[in-house]
Amino acid sequence: MKRILFIAMATCLALQVAAQPPLRRAKAKEAAKKEASAPSLSERAKLQYNVNTPVPGEVVWKRDIYRTLDLEKEQNAVLYYPVEPMGNQMNLFTLLFKLLLNDEIPAYEYRLDGTEVMTSENKVKVTDLLDRFHVLYEEKDKKLVVDNSDIPSSEVLSYYIKESSFYDQRTATYQTRVVALCPVLHRDDGFSEQATKYPMFWINYDEVSPYLERMGVMSSSYNNASNMSINDFFVTHRYKGDIYKTTNLRNRTIAQYCETDSAVAKEQKRIEDQLIAFERGLWEAPKKEEPADTTAVDSEKKKEKKTRRVSRGSTDNEDTEEKSEEKKVVKEKKEKKSSSAQPRMSVRRQRR
Repeated sequence: MKRILFIAMATCLALQVAAQPPLRRAKAKEAAKKEASAPSLSERAKLQYNVNTPVPGEVVWKRDIYRTLDLEKEQNAVLYYPVEPMGNQMNLFTLLFKLLLNDEIPAYEYRLDGTEVMTSENKVKVTDLLDRFHVLYEEKDKKLVVDNSDIPSSEVLSYYIKESSFYDQRTATYQTRVVALCPVLHRDDGFSEQATKYPMFWINYDEVSPYLERMGVMSSSYNNASNMSINDFFVTHRYKGDIYKTTNLRNRTIAQYCETDSAVAKEQKRIEDQLIAFERGLWEAPKKEEPADTTAVDSEKKKEKKTRRVSRGSTDNEDTEEKSEEKKVVKEKKEKKSSSAQPRMSVRRQRR
């Protein structure tokens, strides 16, 4: 009976597998091969090899920081050049733009309050973005095609990024991760001397990081053999960005509650110092109060006693001298009185 039951179960499983479409079976086999071949890294190994891991859902401390990256600065120039693609080399915006055209990553709406809500309801259609920013395109075989010369990569002169600094109690580590990217278009609208900034869209960094890992950039102008990926550039914090906002209850930027440029700079430094102080406070041992030097205290006490004794002795001598002088004065007065007084003469009457 057991053999019969085993044979019946095996035939049922074989029928189920055969009933699956061949495409689904092929996908399942590929997924199984990838899982088997992909090495699994521990949390410590991910931190050691600069693997961008998402921010954990539950942490004991976290602070979100918004920065603006000026691509005209030397530290951020690797994100801007080459302006137009040169073979396989392209800048960050061109890479993001091509990924959006091929529908490989989603873009999320940049809201008026500047916050990012990276949900399916806030996804932006690529055609809407192209029409909004006046980018020429055409459709071929139901695909959007944009010439490299029409990609506005030269006008994207800055980025907004969102960082999350947090303390992970599971690994006992303090980390800072880039959470989102937003390219900012700089265009001269003819109404002002300076170019107007147009934030375009938000990109979830976790969704784009696998593609950034494949794109290499030159990390040094001095050593041209020194290369790194764009993902390593963000993970190792090689960029230079100024803080323009922190997550707060009123959702205000620094410029909204600091009236002058000097006040803005002072507030930015204060926030940076807070982050540095928190990280140092995690690893520094609490300072112990050193016991007082008893020998020094005793010597000081002895000195005080000596001075007191000396002062007492001096006061006593002064008192005795004063008393002796007073006695001398009294003596002299008595002597004077005795010398000046006339002697008394007694007269006796004789009896007759």
